[in-house]
Amino acid sequence: MPLVIVARDAAVLRLTLNRPDVLNSFTRDLARDLVRALQDAAADASVRAVLLTGAGRGFCAGQDLAEAMPQGDSIPDLGDFVRETWNPVIRAIRHLEKPVVCAVNGVAAGAGANLAFACDIVFASSAATFVQSFAKIGVIPDSGGTFILPRLVGLHRATTMTMLAEKLTSEQARELGLVYRVVAPEALVDEAFATAAQLATQPTRALGLIKRAFNRSLGVDLDAQLDYEEALQREAGRTADYAEGVHAFLEKRAPRFTGQ
Repeated sequence: MPLVIVARDAAVLRLTLNRPDVLNSFTRDLARDLVRALQDAAADASVRAVLLTGAGRGFCAGQDLAEAMPQGDSIPDLGDFVRETWNPVIRAIRHLEKPVVCAVNGVAAGAGANLAFACDIVFASSAATFVQSFAKIGVIPDSGGTFILPRLVGLHRATTMTMLAEKLTSEQARELGLVYRVVAPEALVDEAFATAAQLATQPTRALGLIKRAFNRSLGVDLDAQLDYEEALQREAGRTADYAEGVHAFLEKRAPRFTGQ
């Protein structure tokens, strides 16, 4: 049984976490397979958007603690798990210069919640829940949680969410800006896919440059970002999609973007 179900639907690559019996909790093997699928998406020009979701009743319950349990007198190095499991996944999502749409179909706990928040656009089932559960077992948020979460909801709210390990409903997550749209469970994947498919018709290179610019903006000052915008805009202006977009605008017709 594949740990990540990979399916192609036109220009959209569907990736489904596939350990439903344990709420798609992560092992090193699952992380490796997901990173490989994301790298394949990056290398394949015909893939222009990615849809990520989970099989069964959960999206992702975070780290599979059975793999991180002490074995006899041996205490596992949790830093190794972060370096080998979660960091490559978060980097692969953020560095993929194509839109990643996430469909959270159920519980998103710990690193599973942060996995969703690392994506570009997040849909959630009305039955989904989100919780920063790290403090419940005496660890800190990883998988980009200490970086992404405060930037999404603010420092004090992020601190409260993580220290109290409060569970959020999908509507609460939407109100906080963590989720783009809440959808009925039976319509979730179809609606998220429709958005991914729509993004796949847009100027892929420009969307990738937007993502690159936002990534960099998180660690530089305004002047440096203005200079970076200049460089990226120069690159965008040399694409075939820019030429097509301008011609379509002047000719008062819908653009036909090719992702080039």
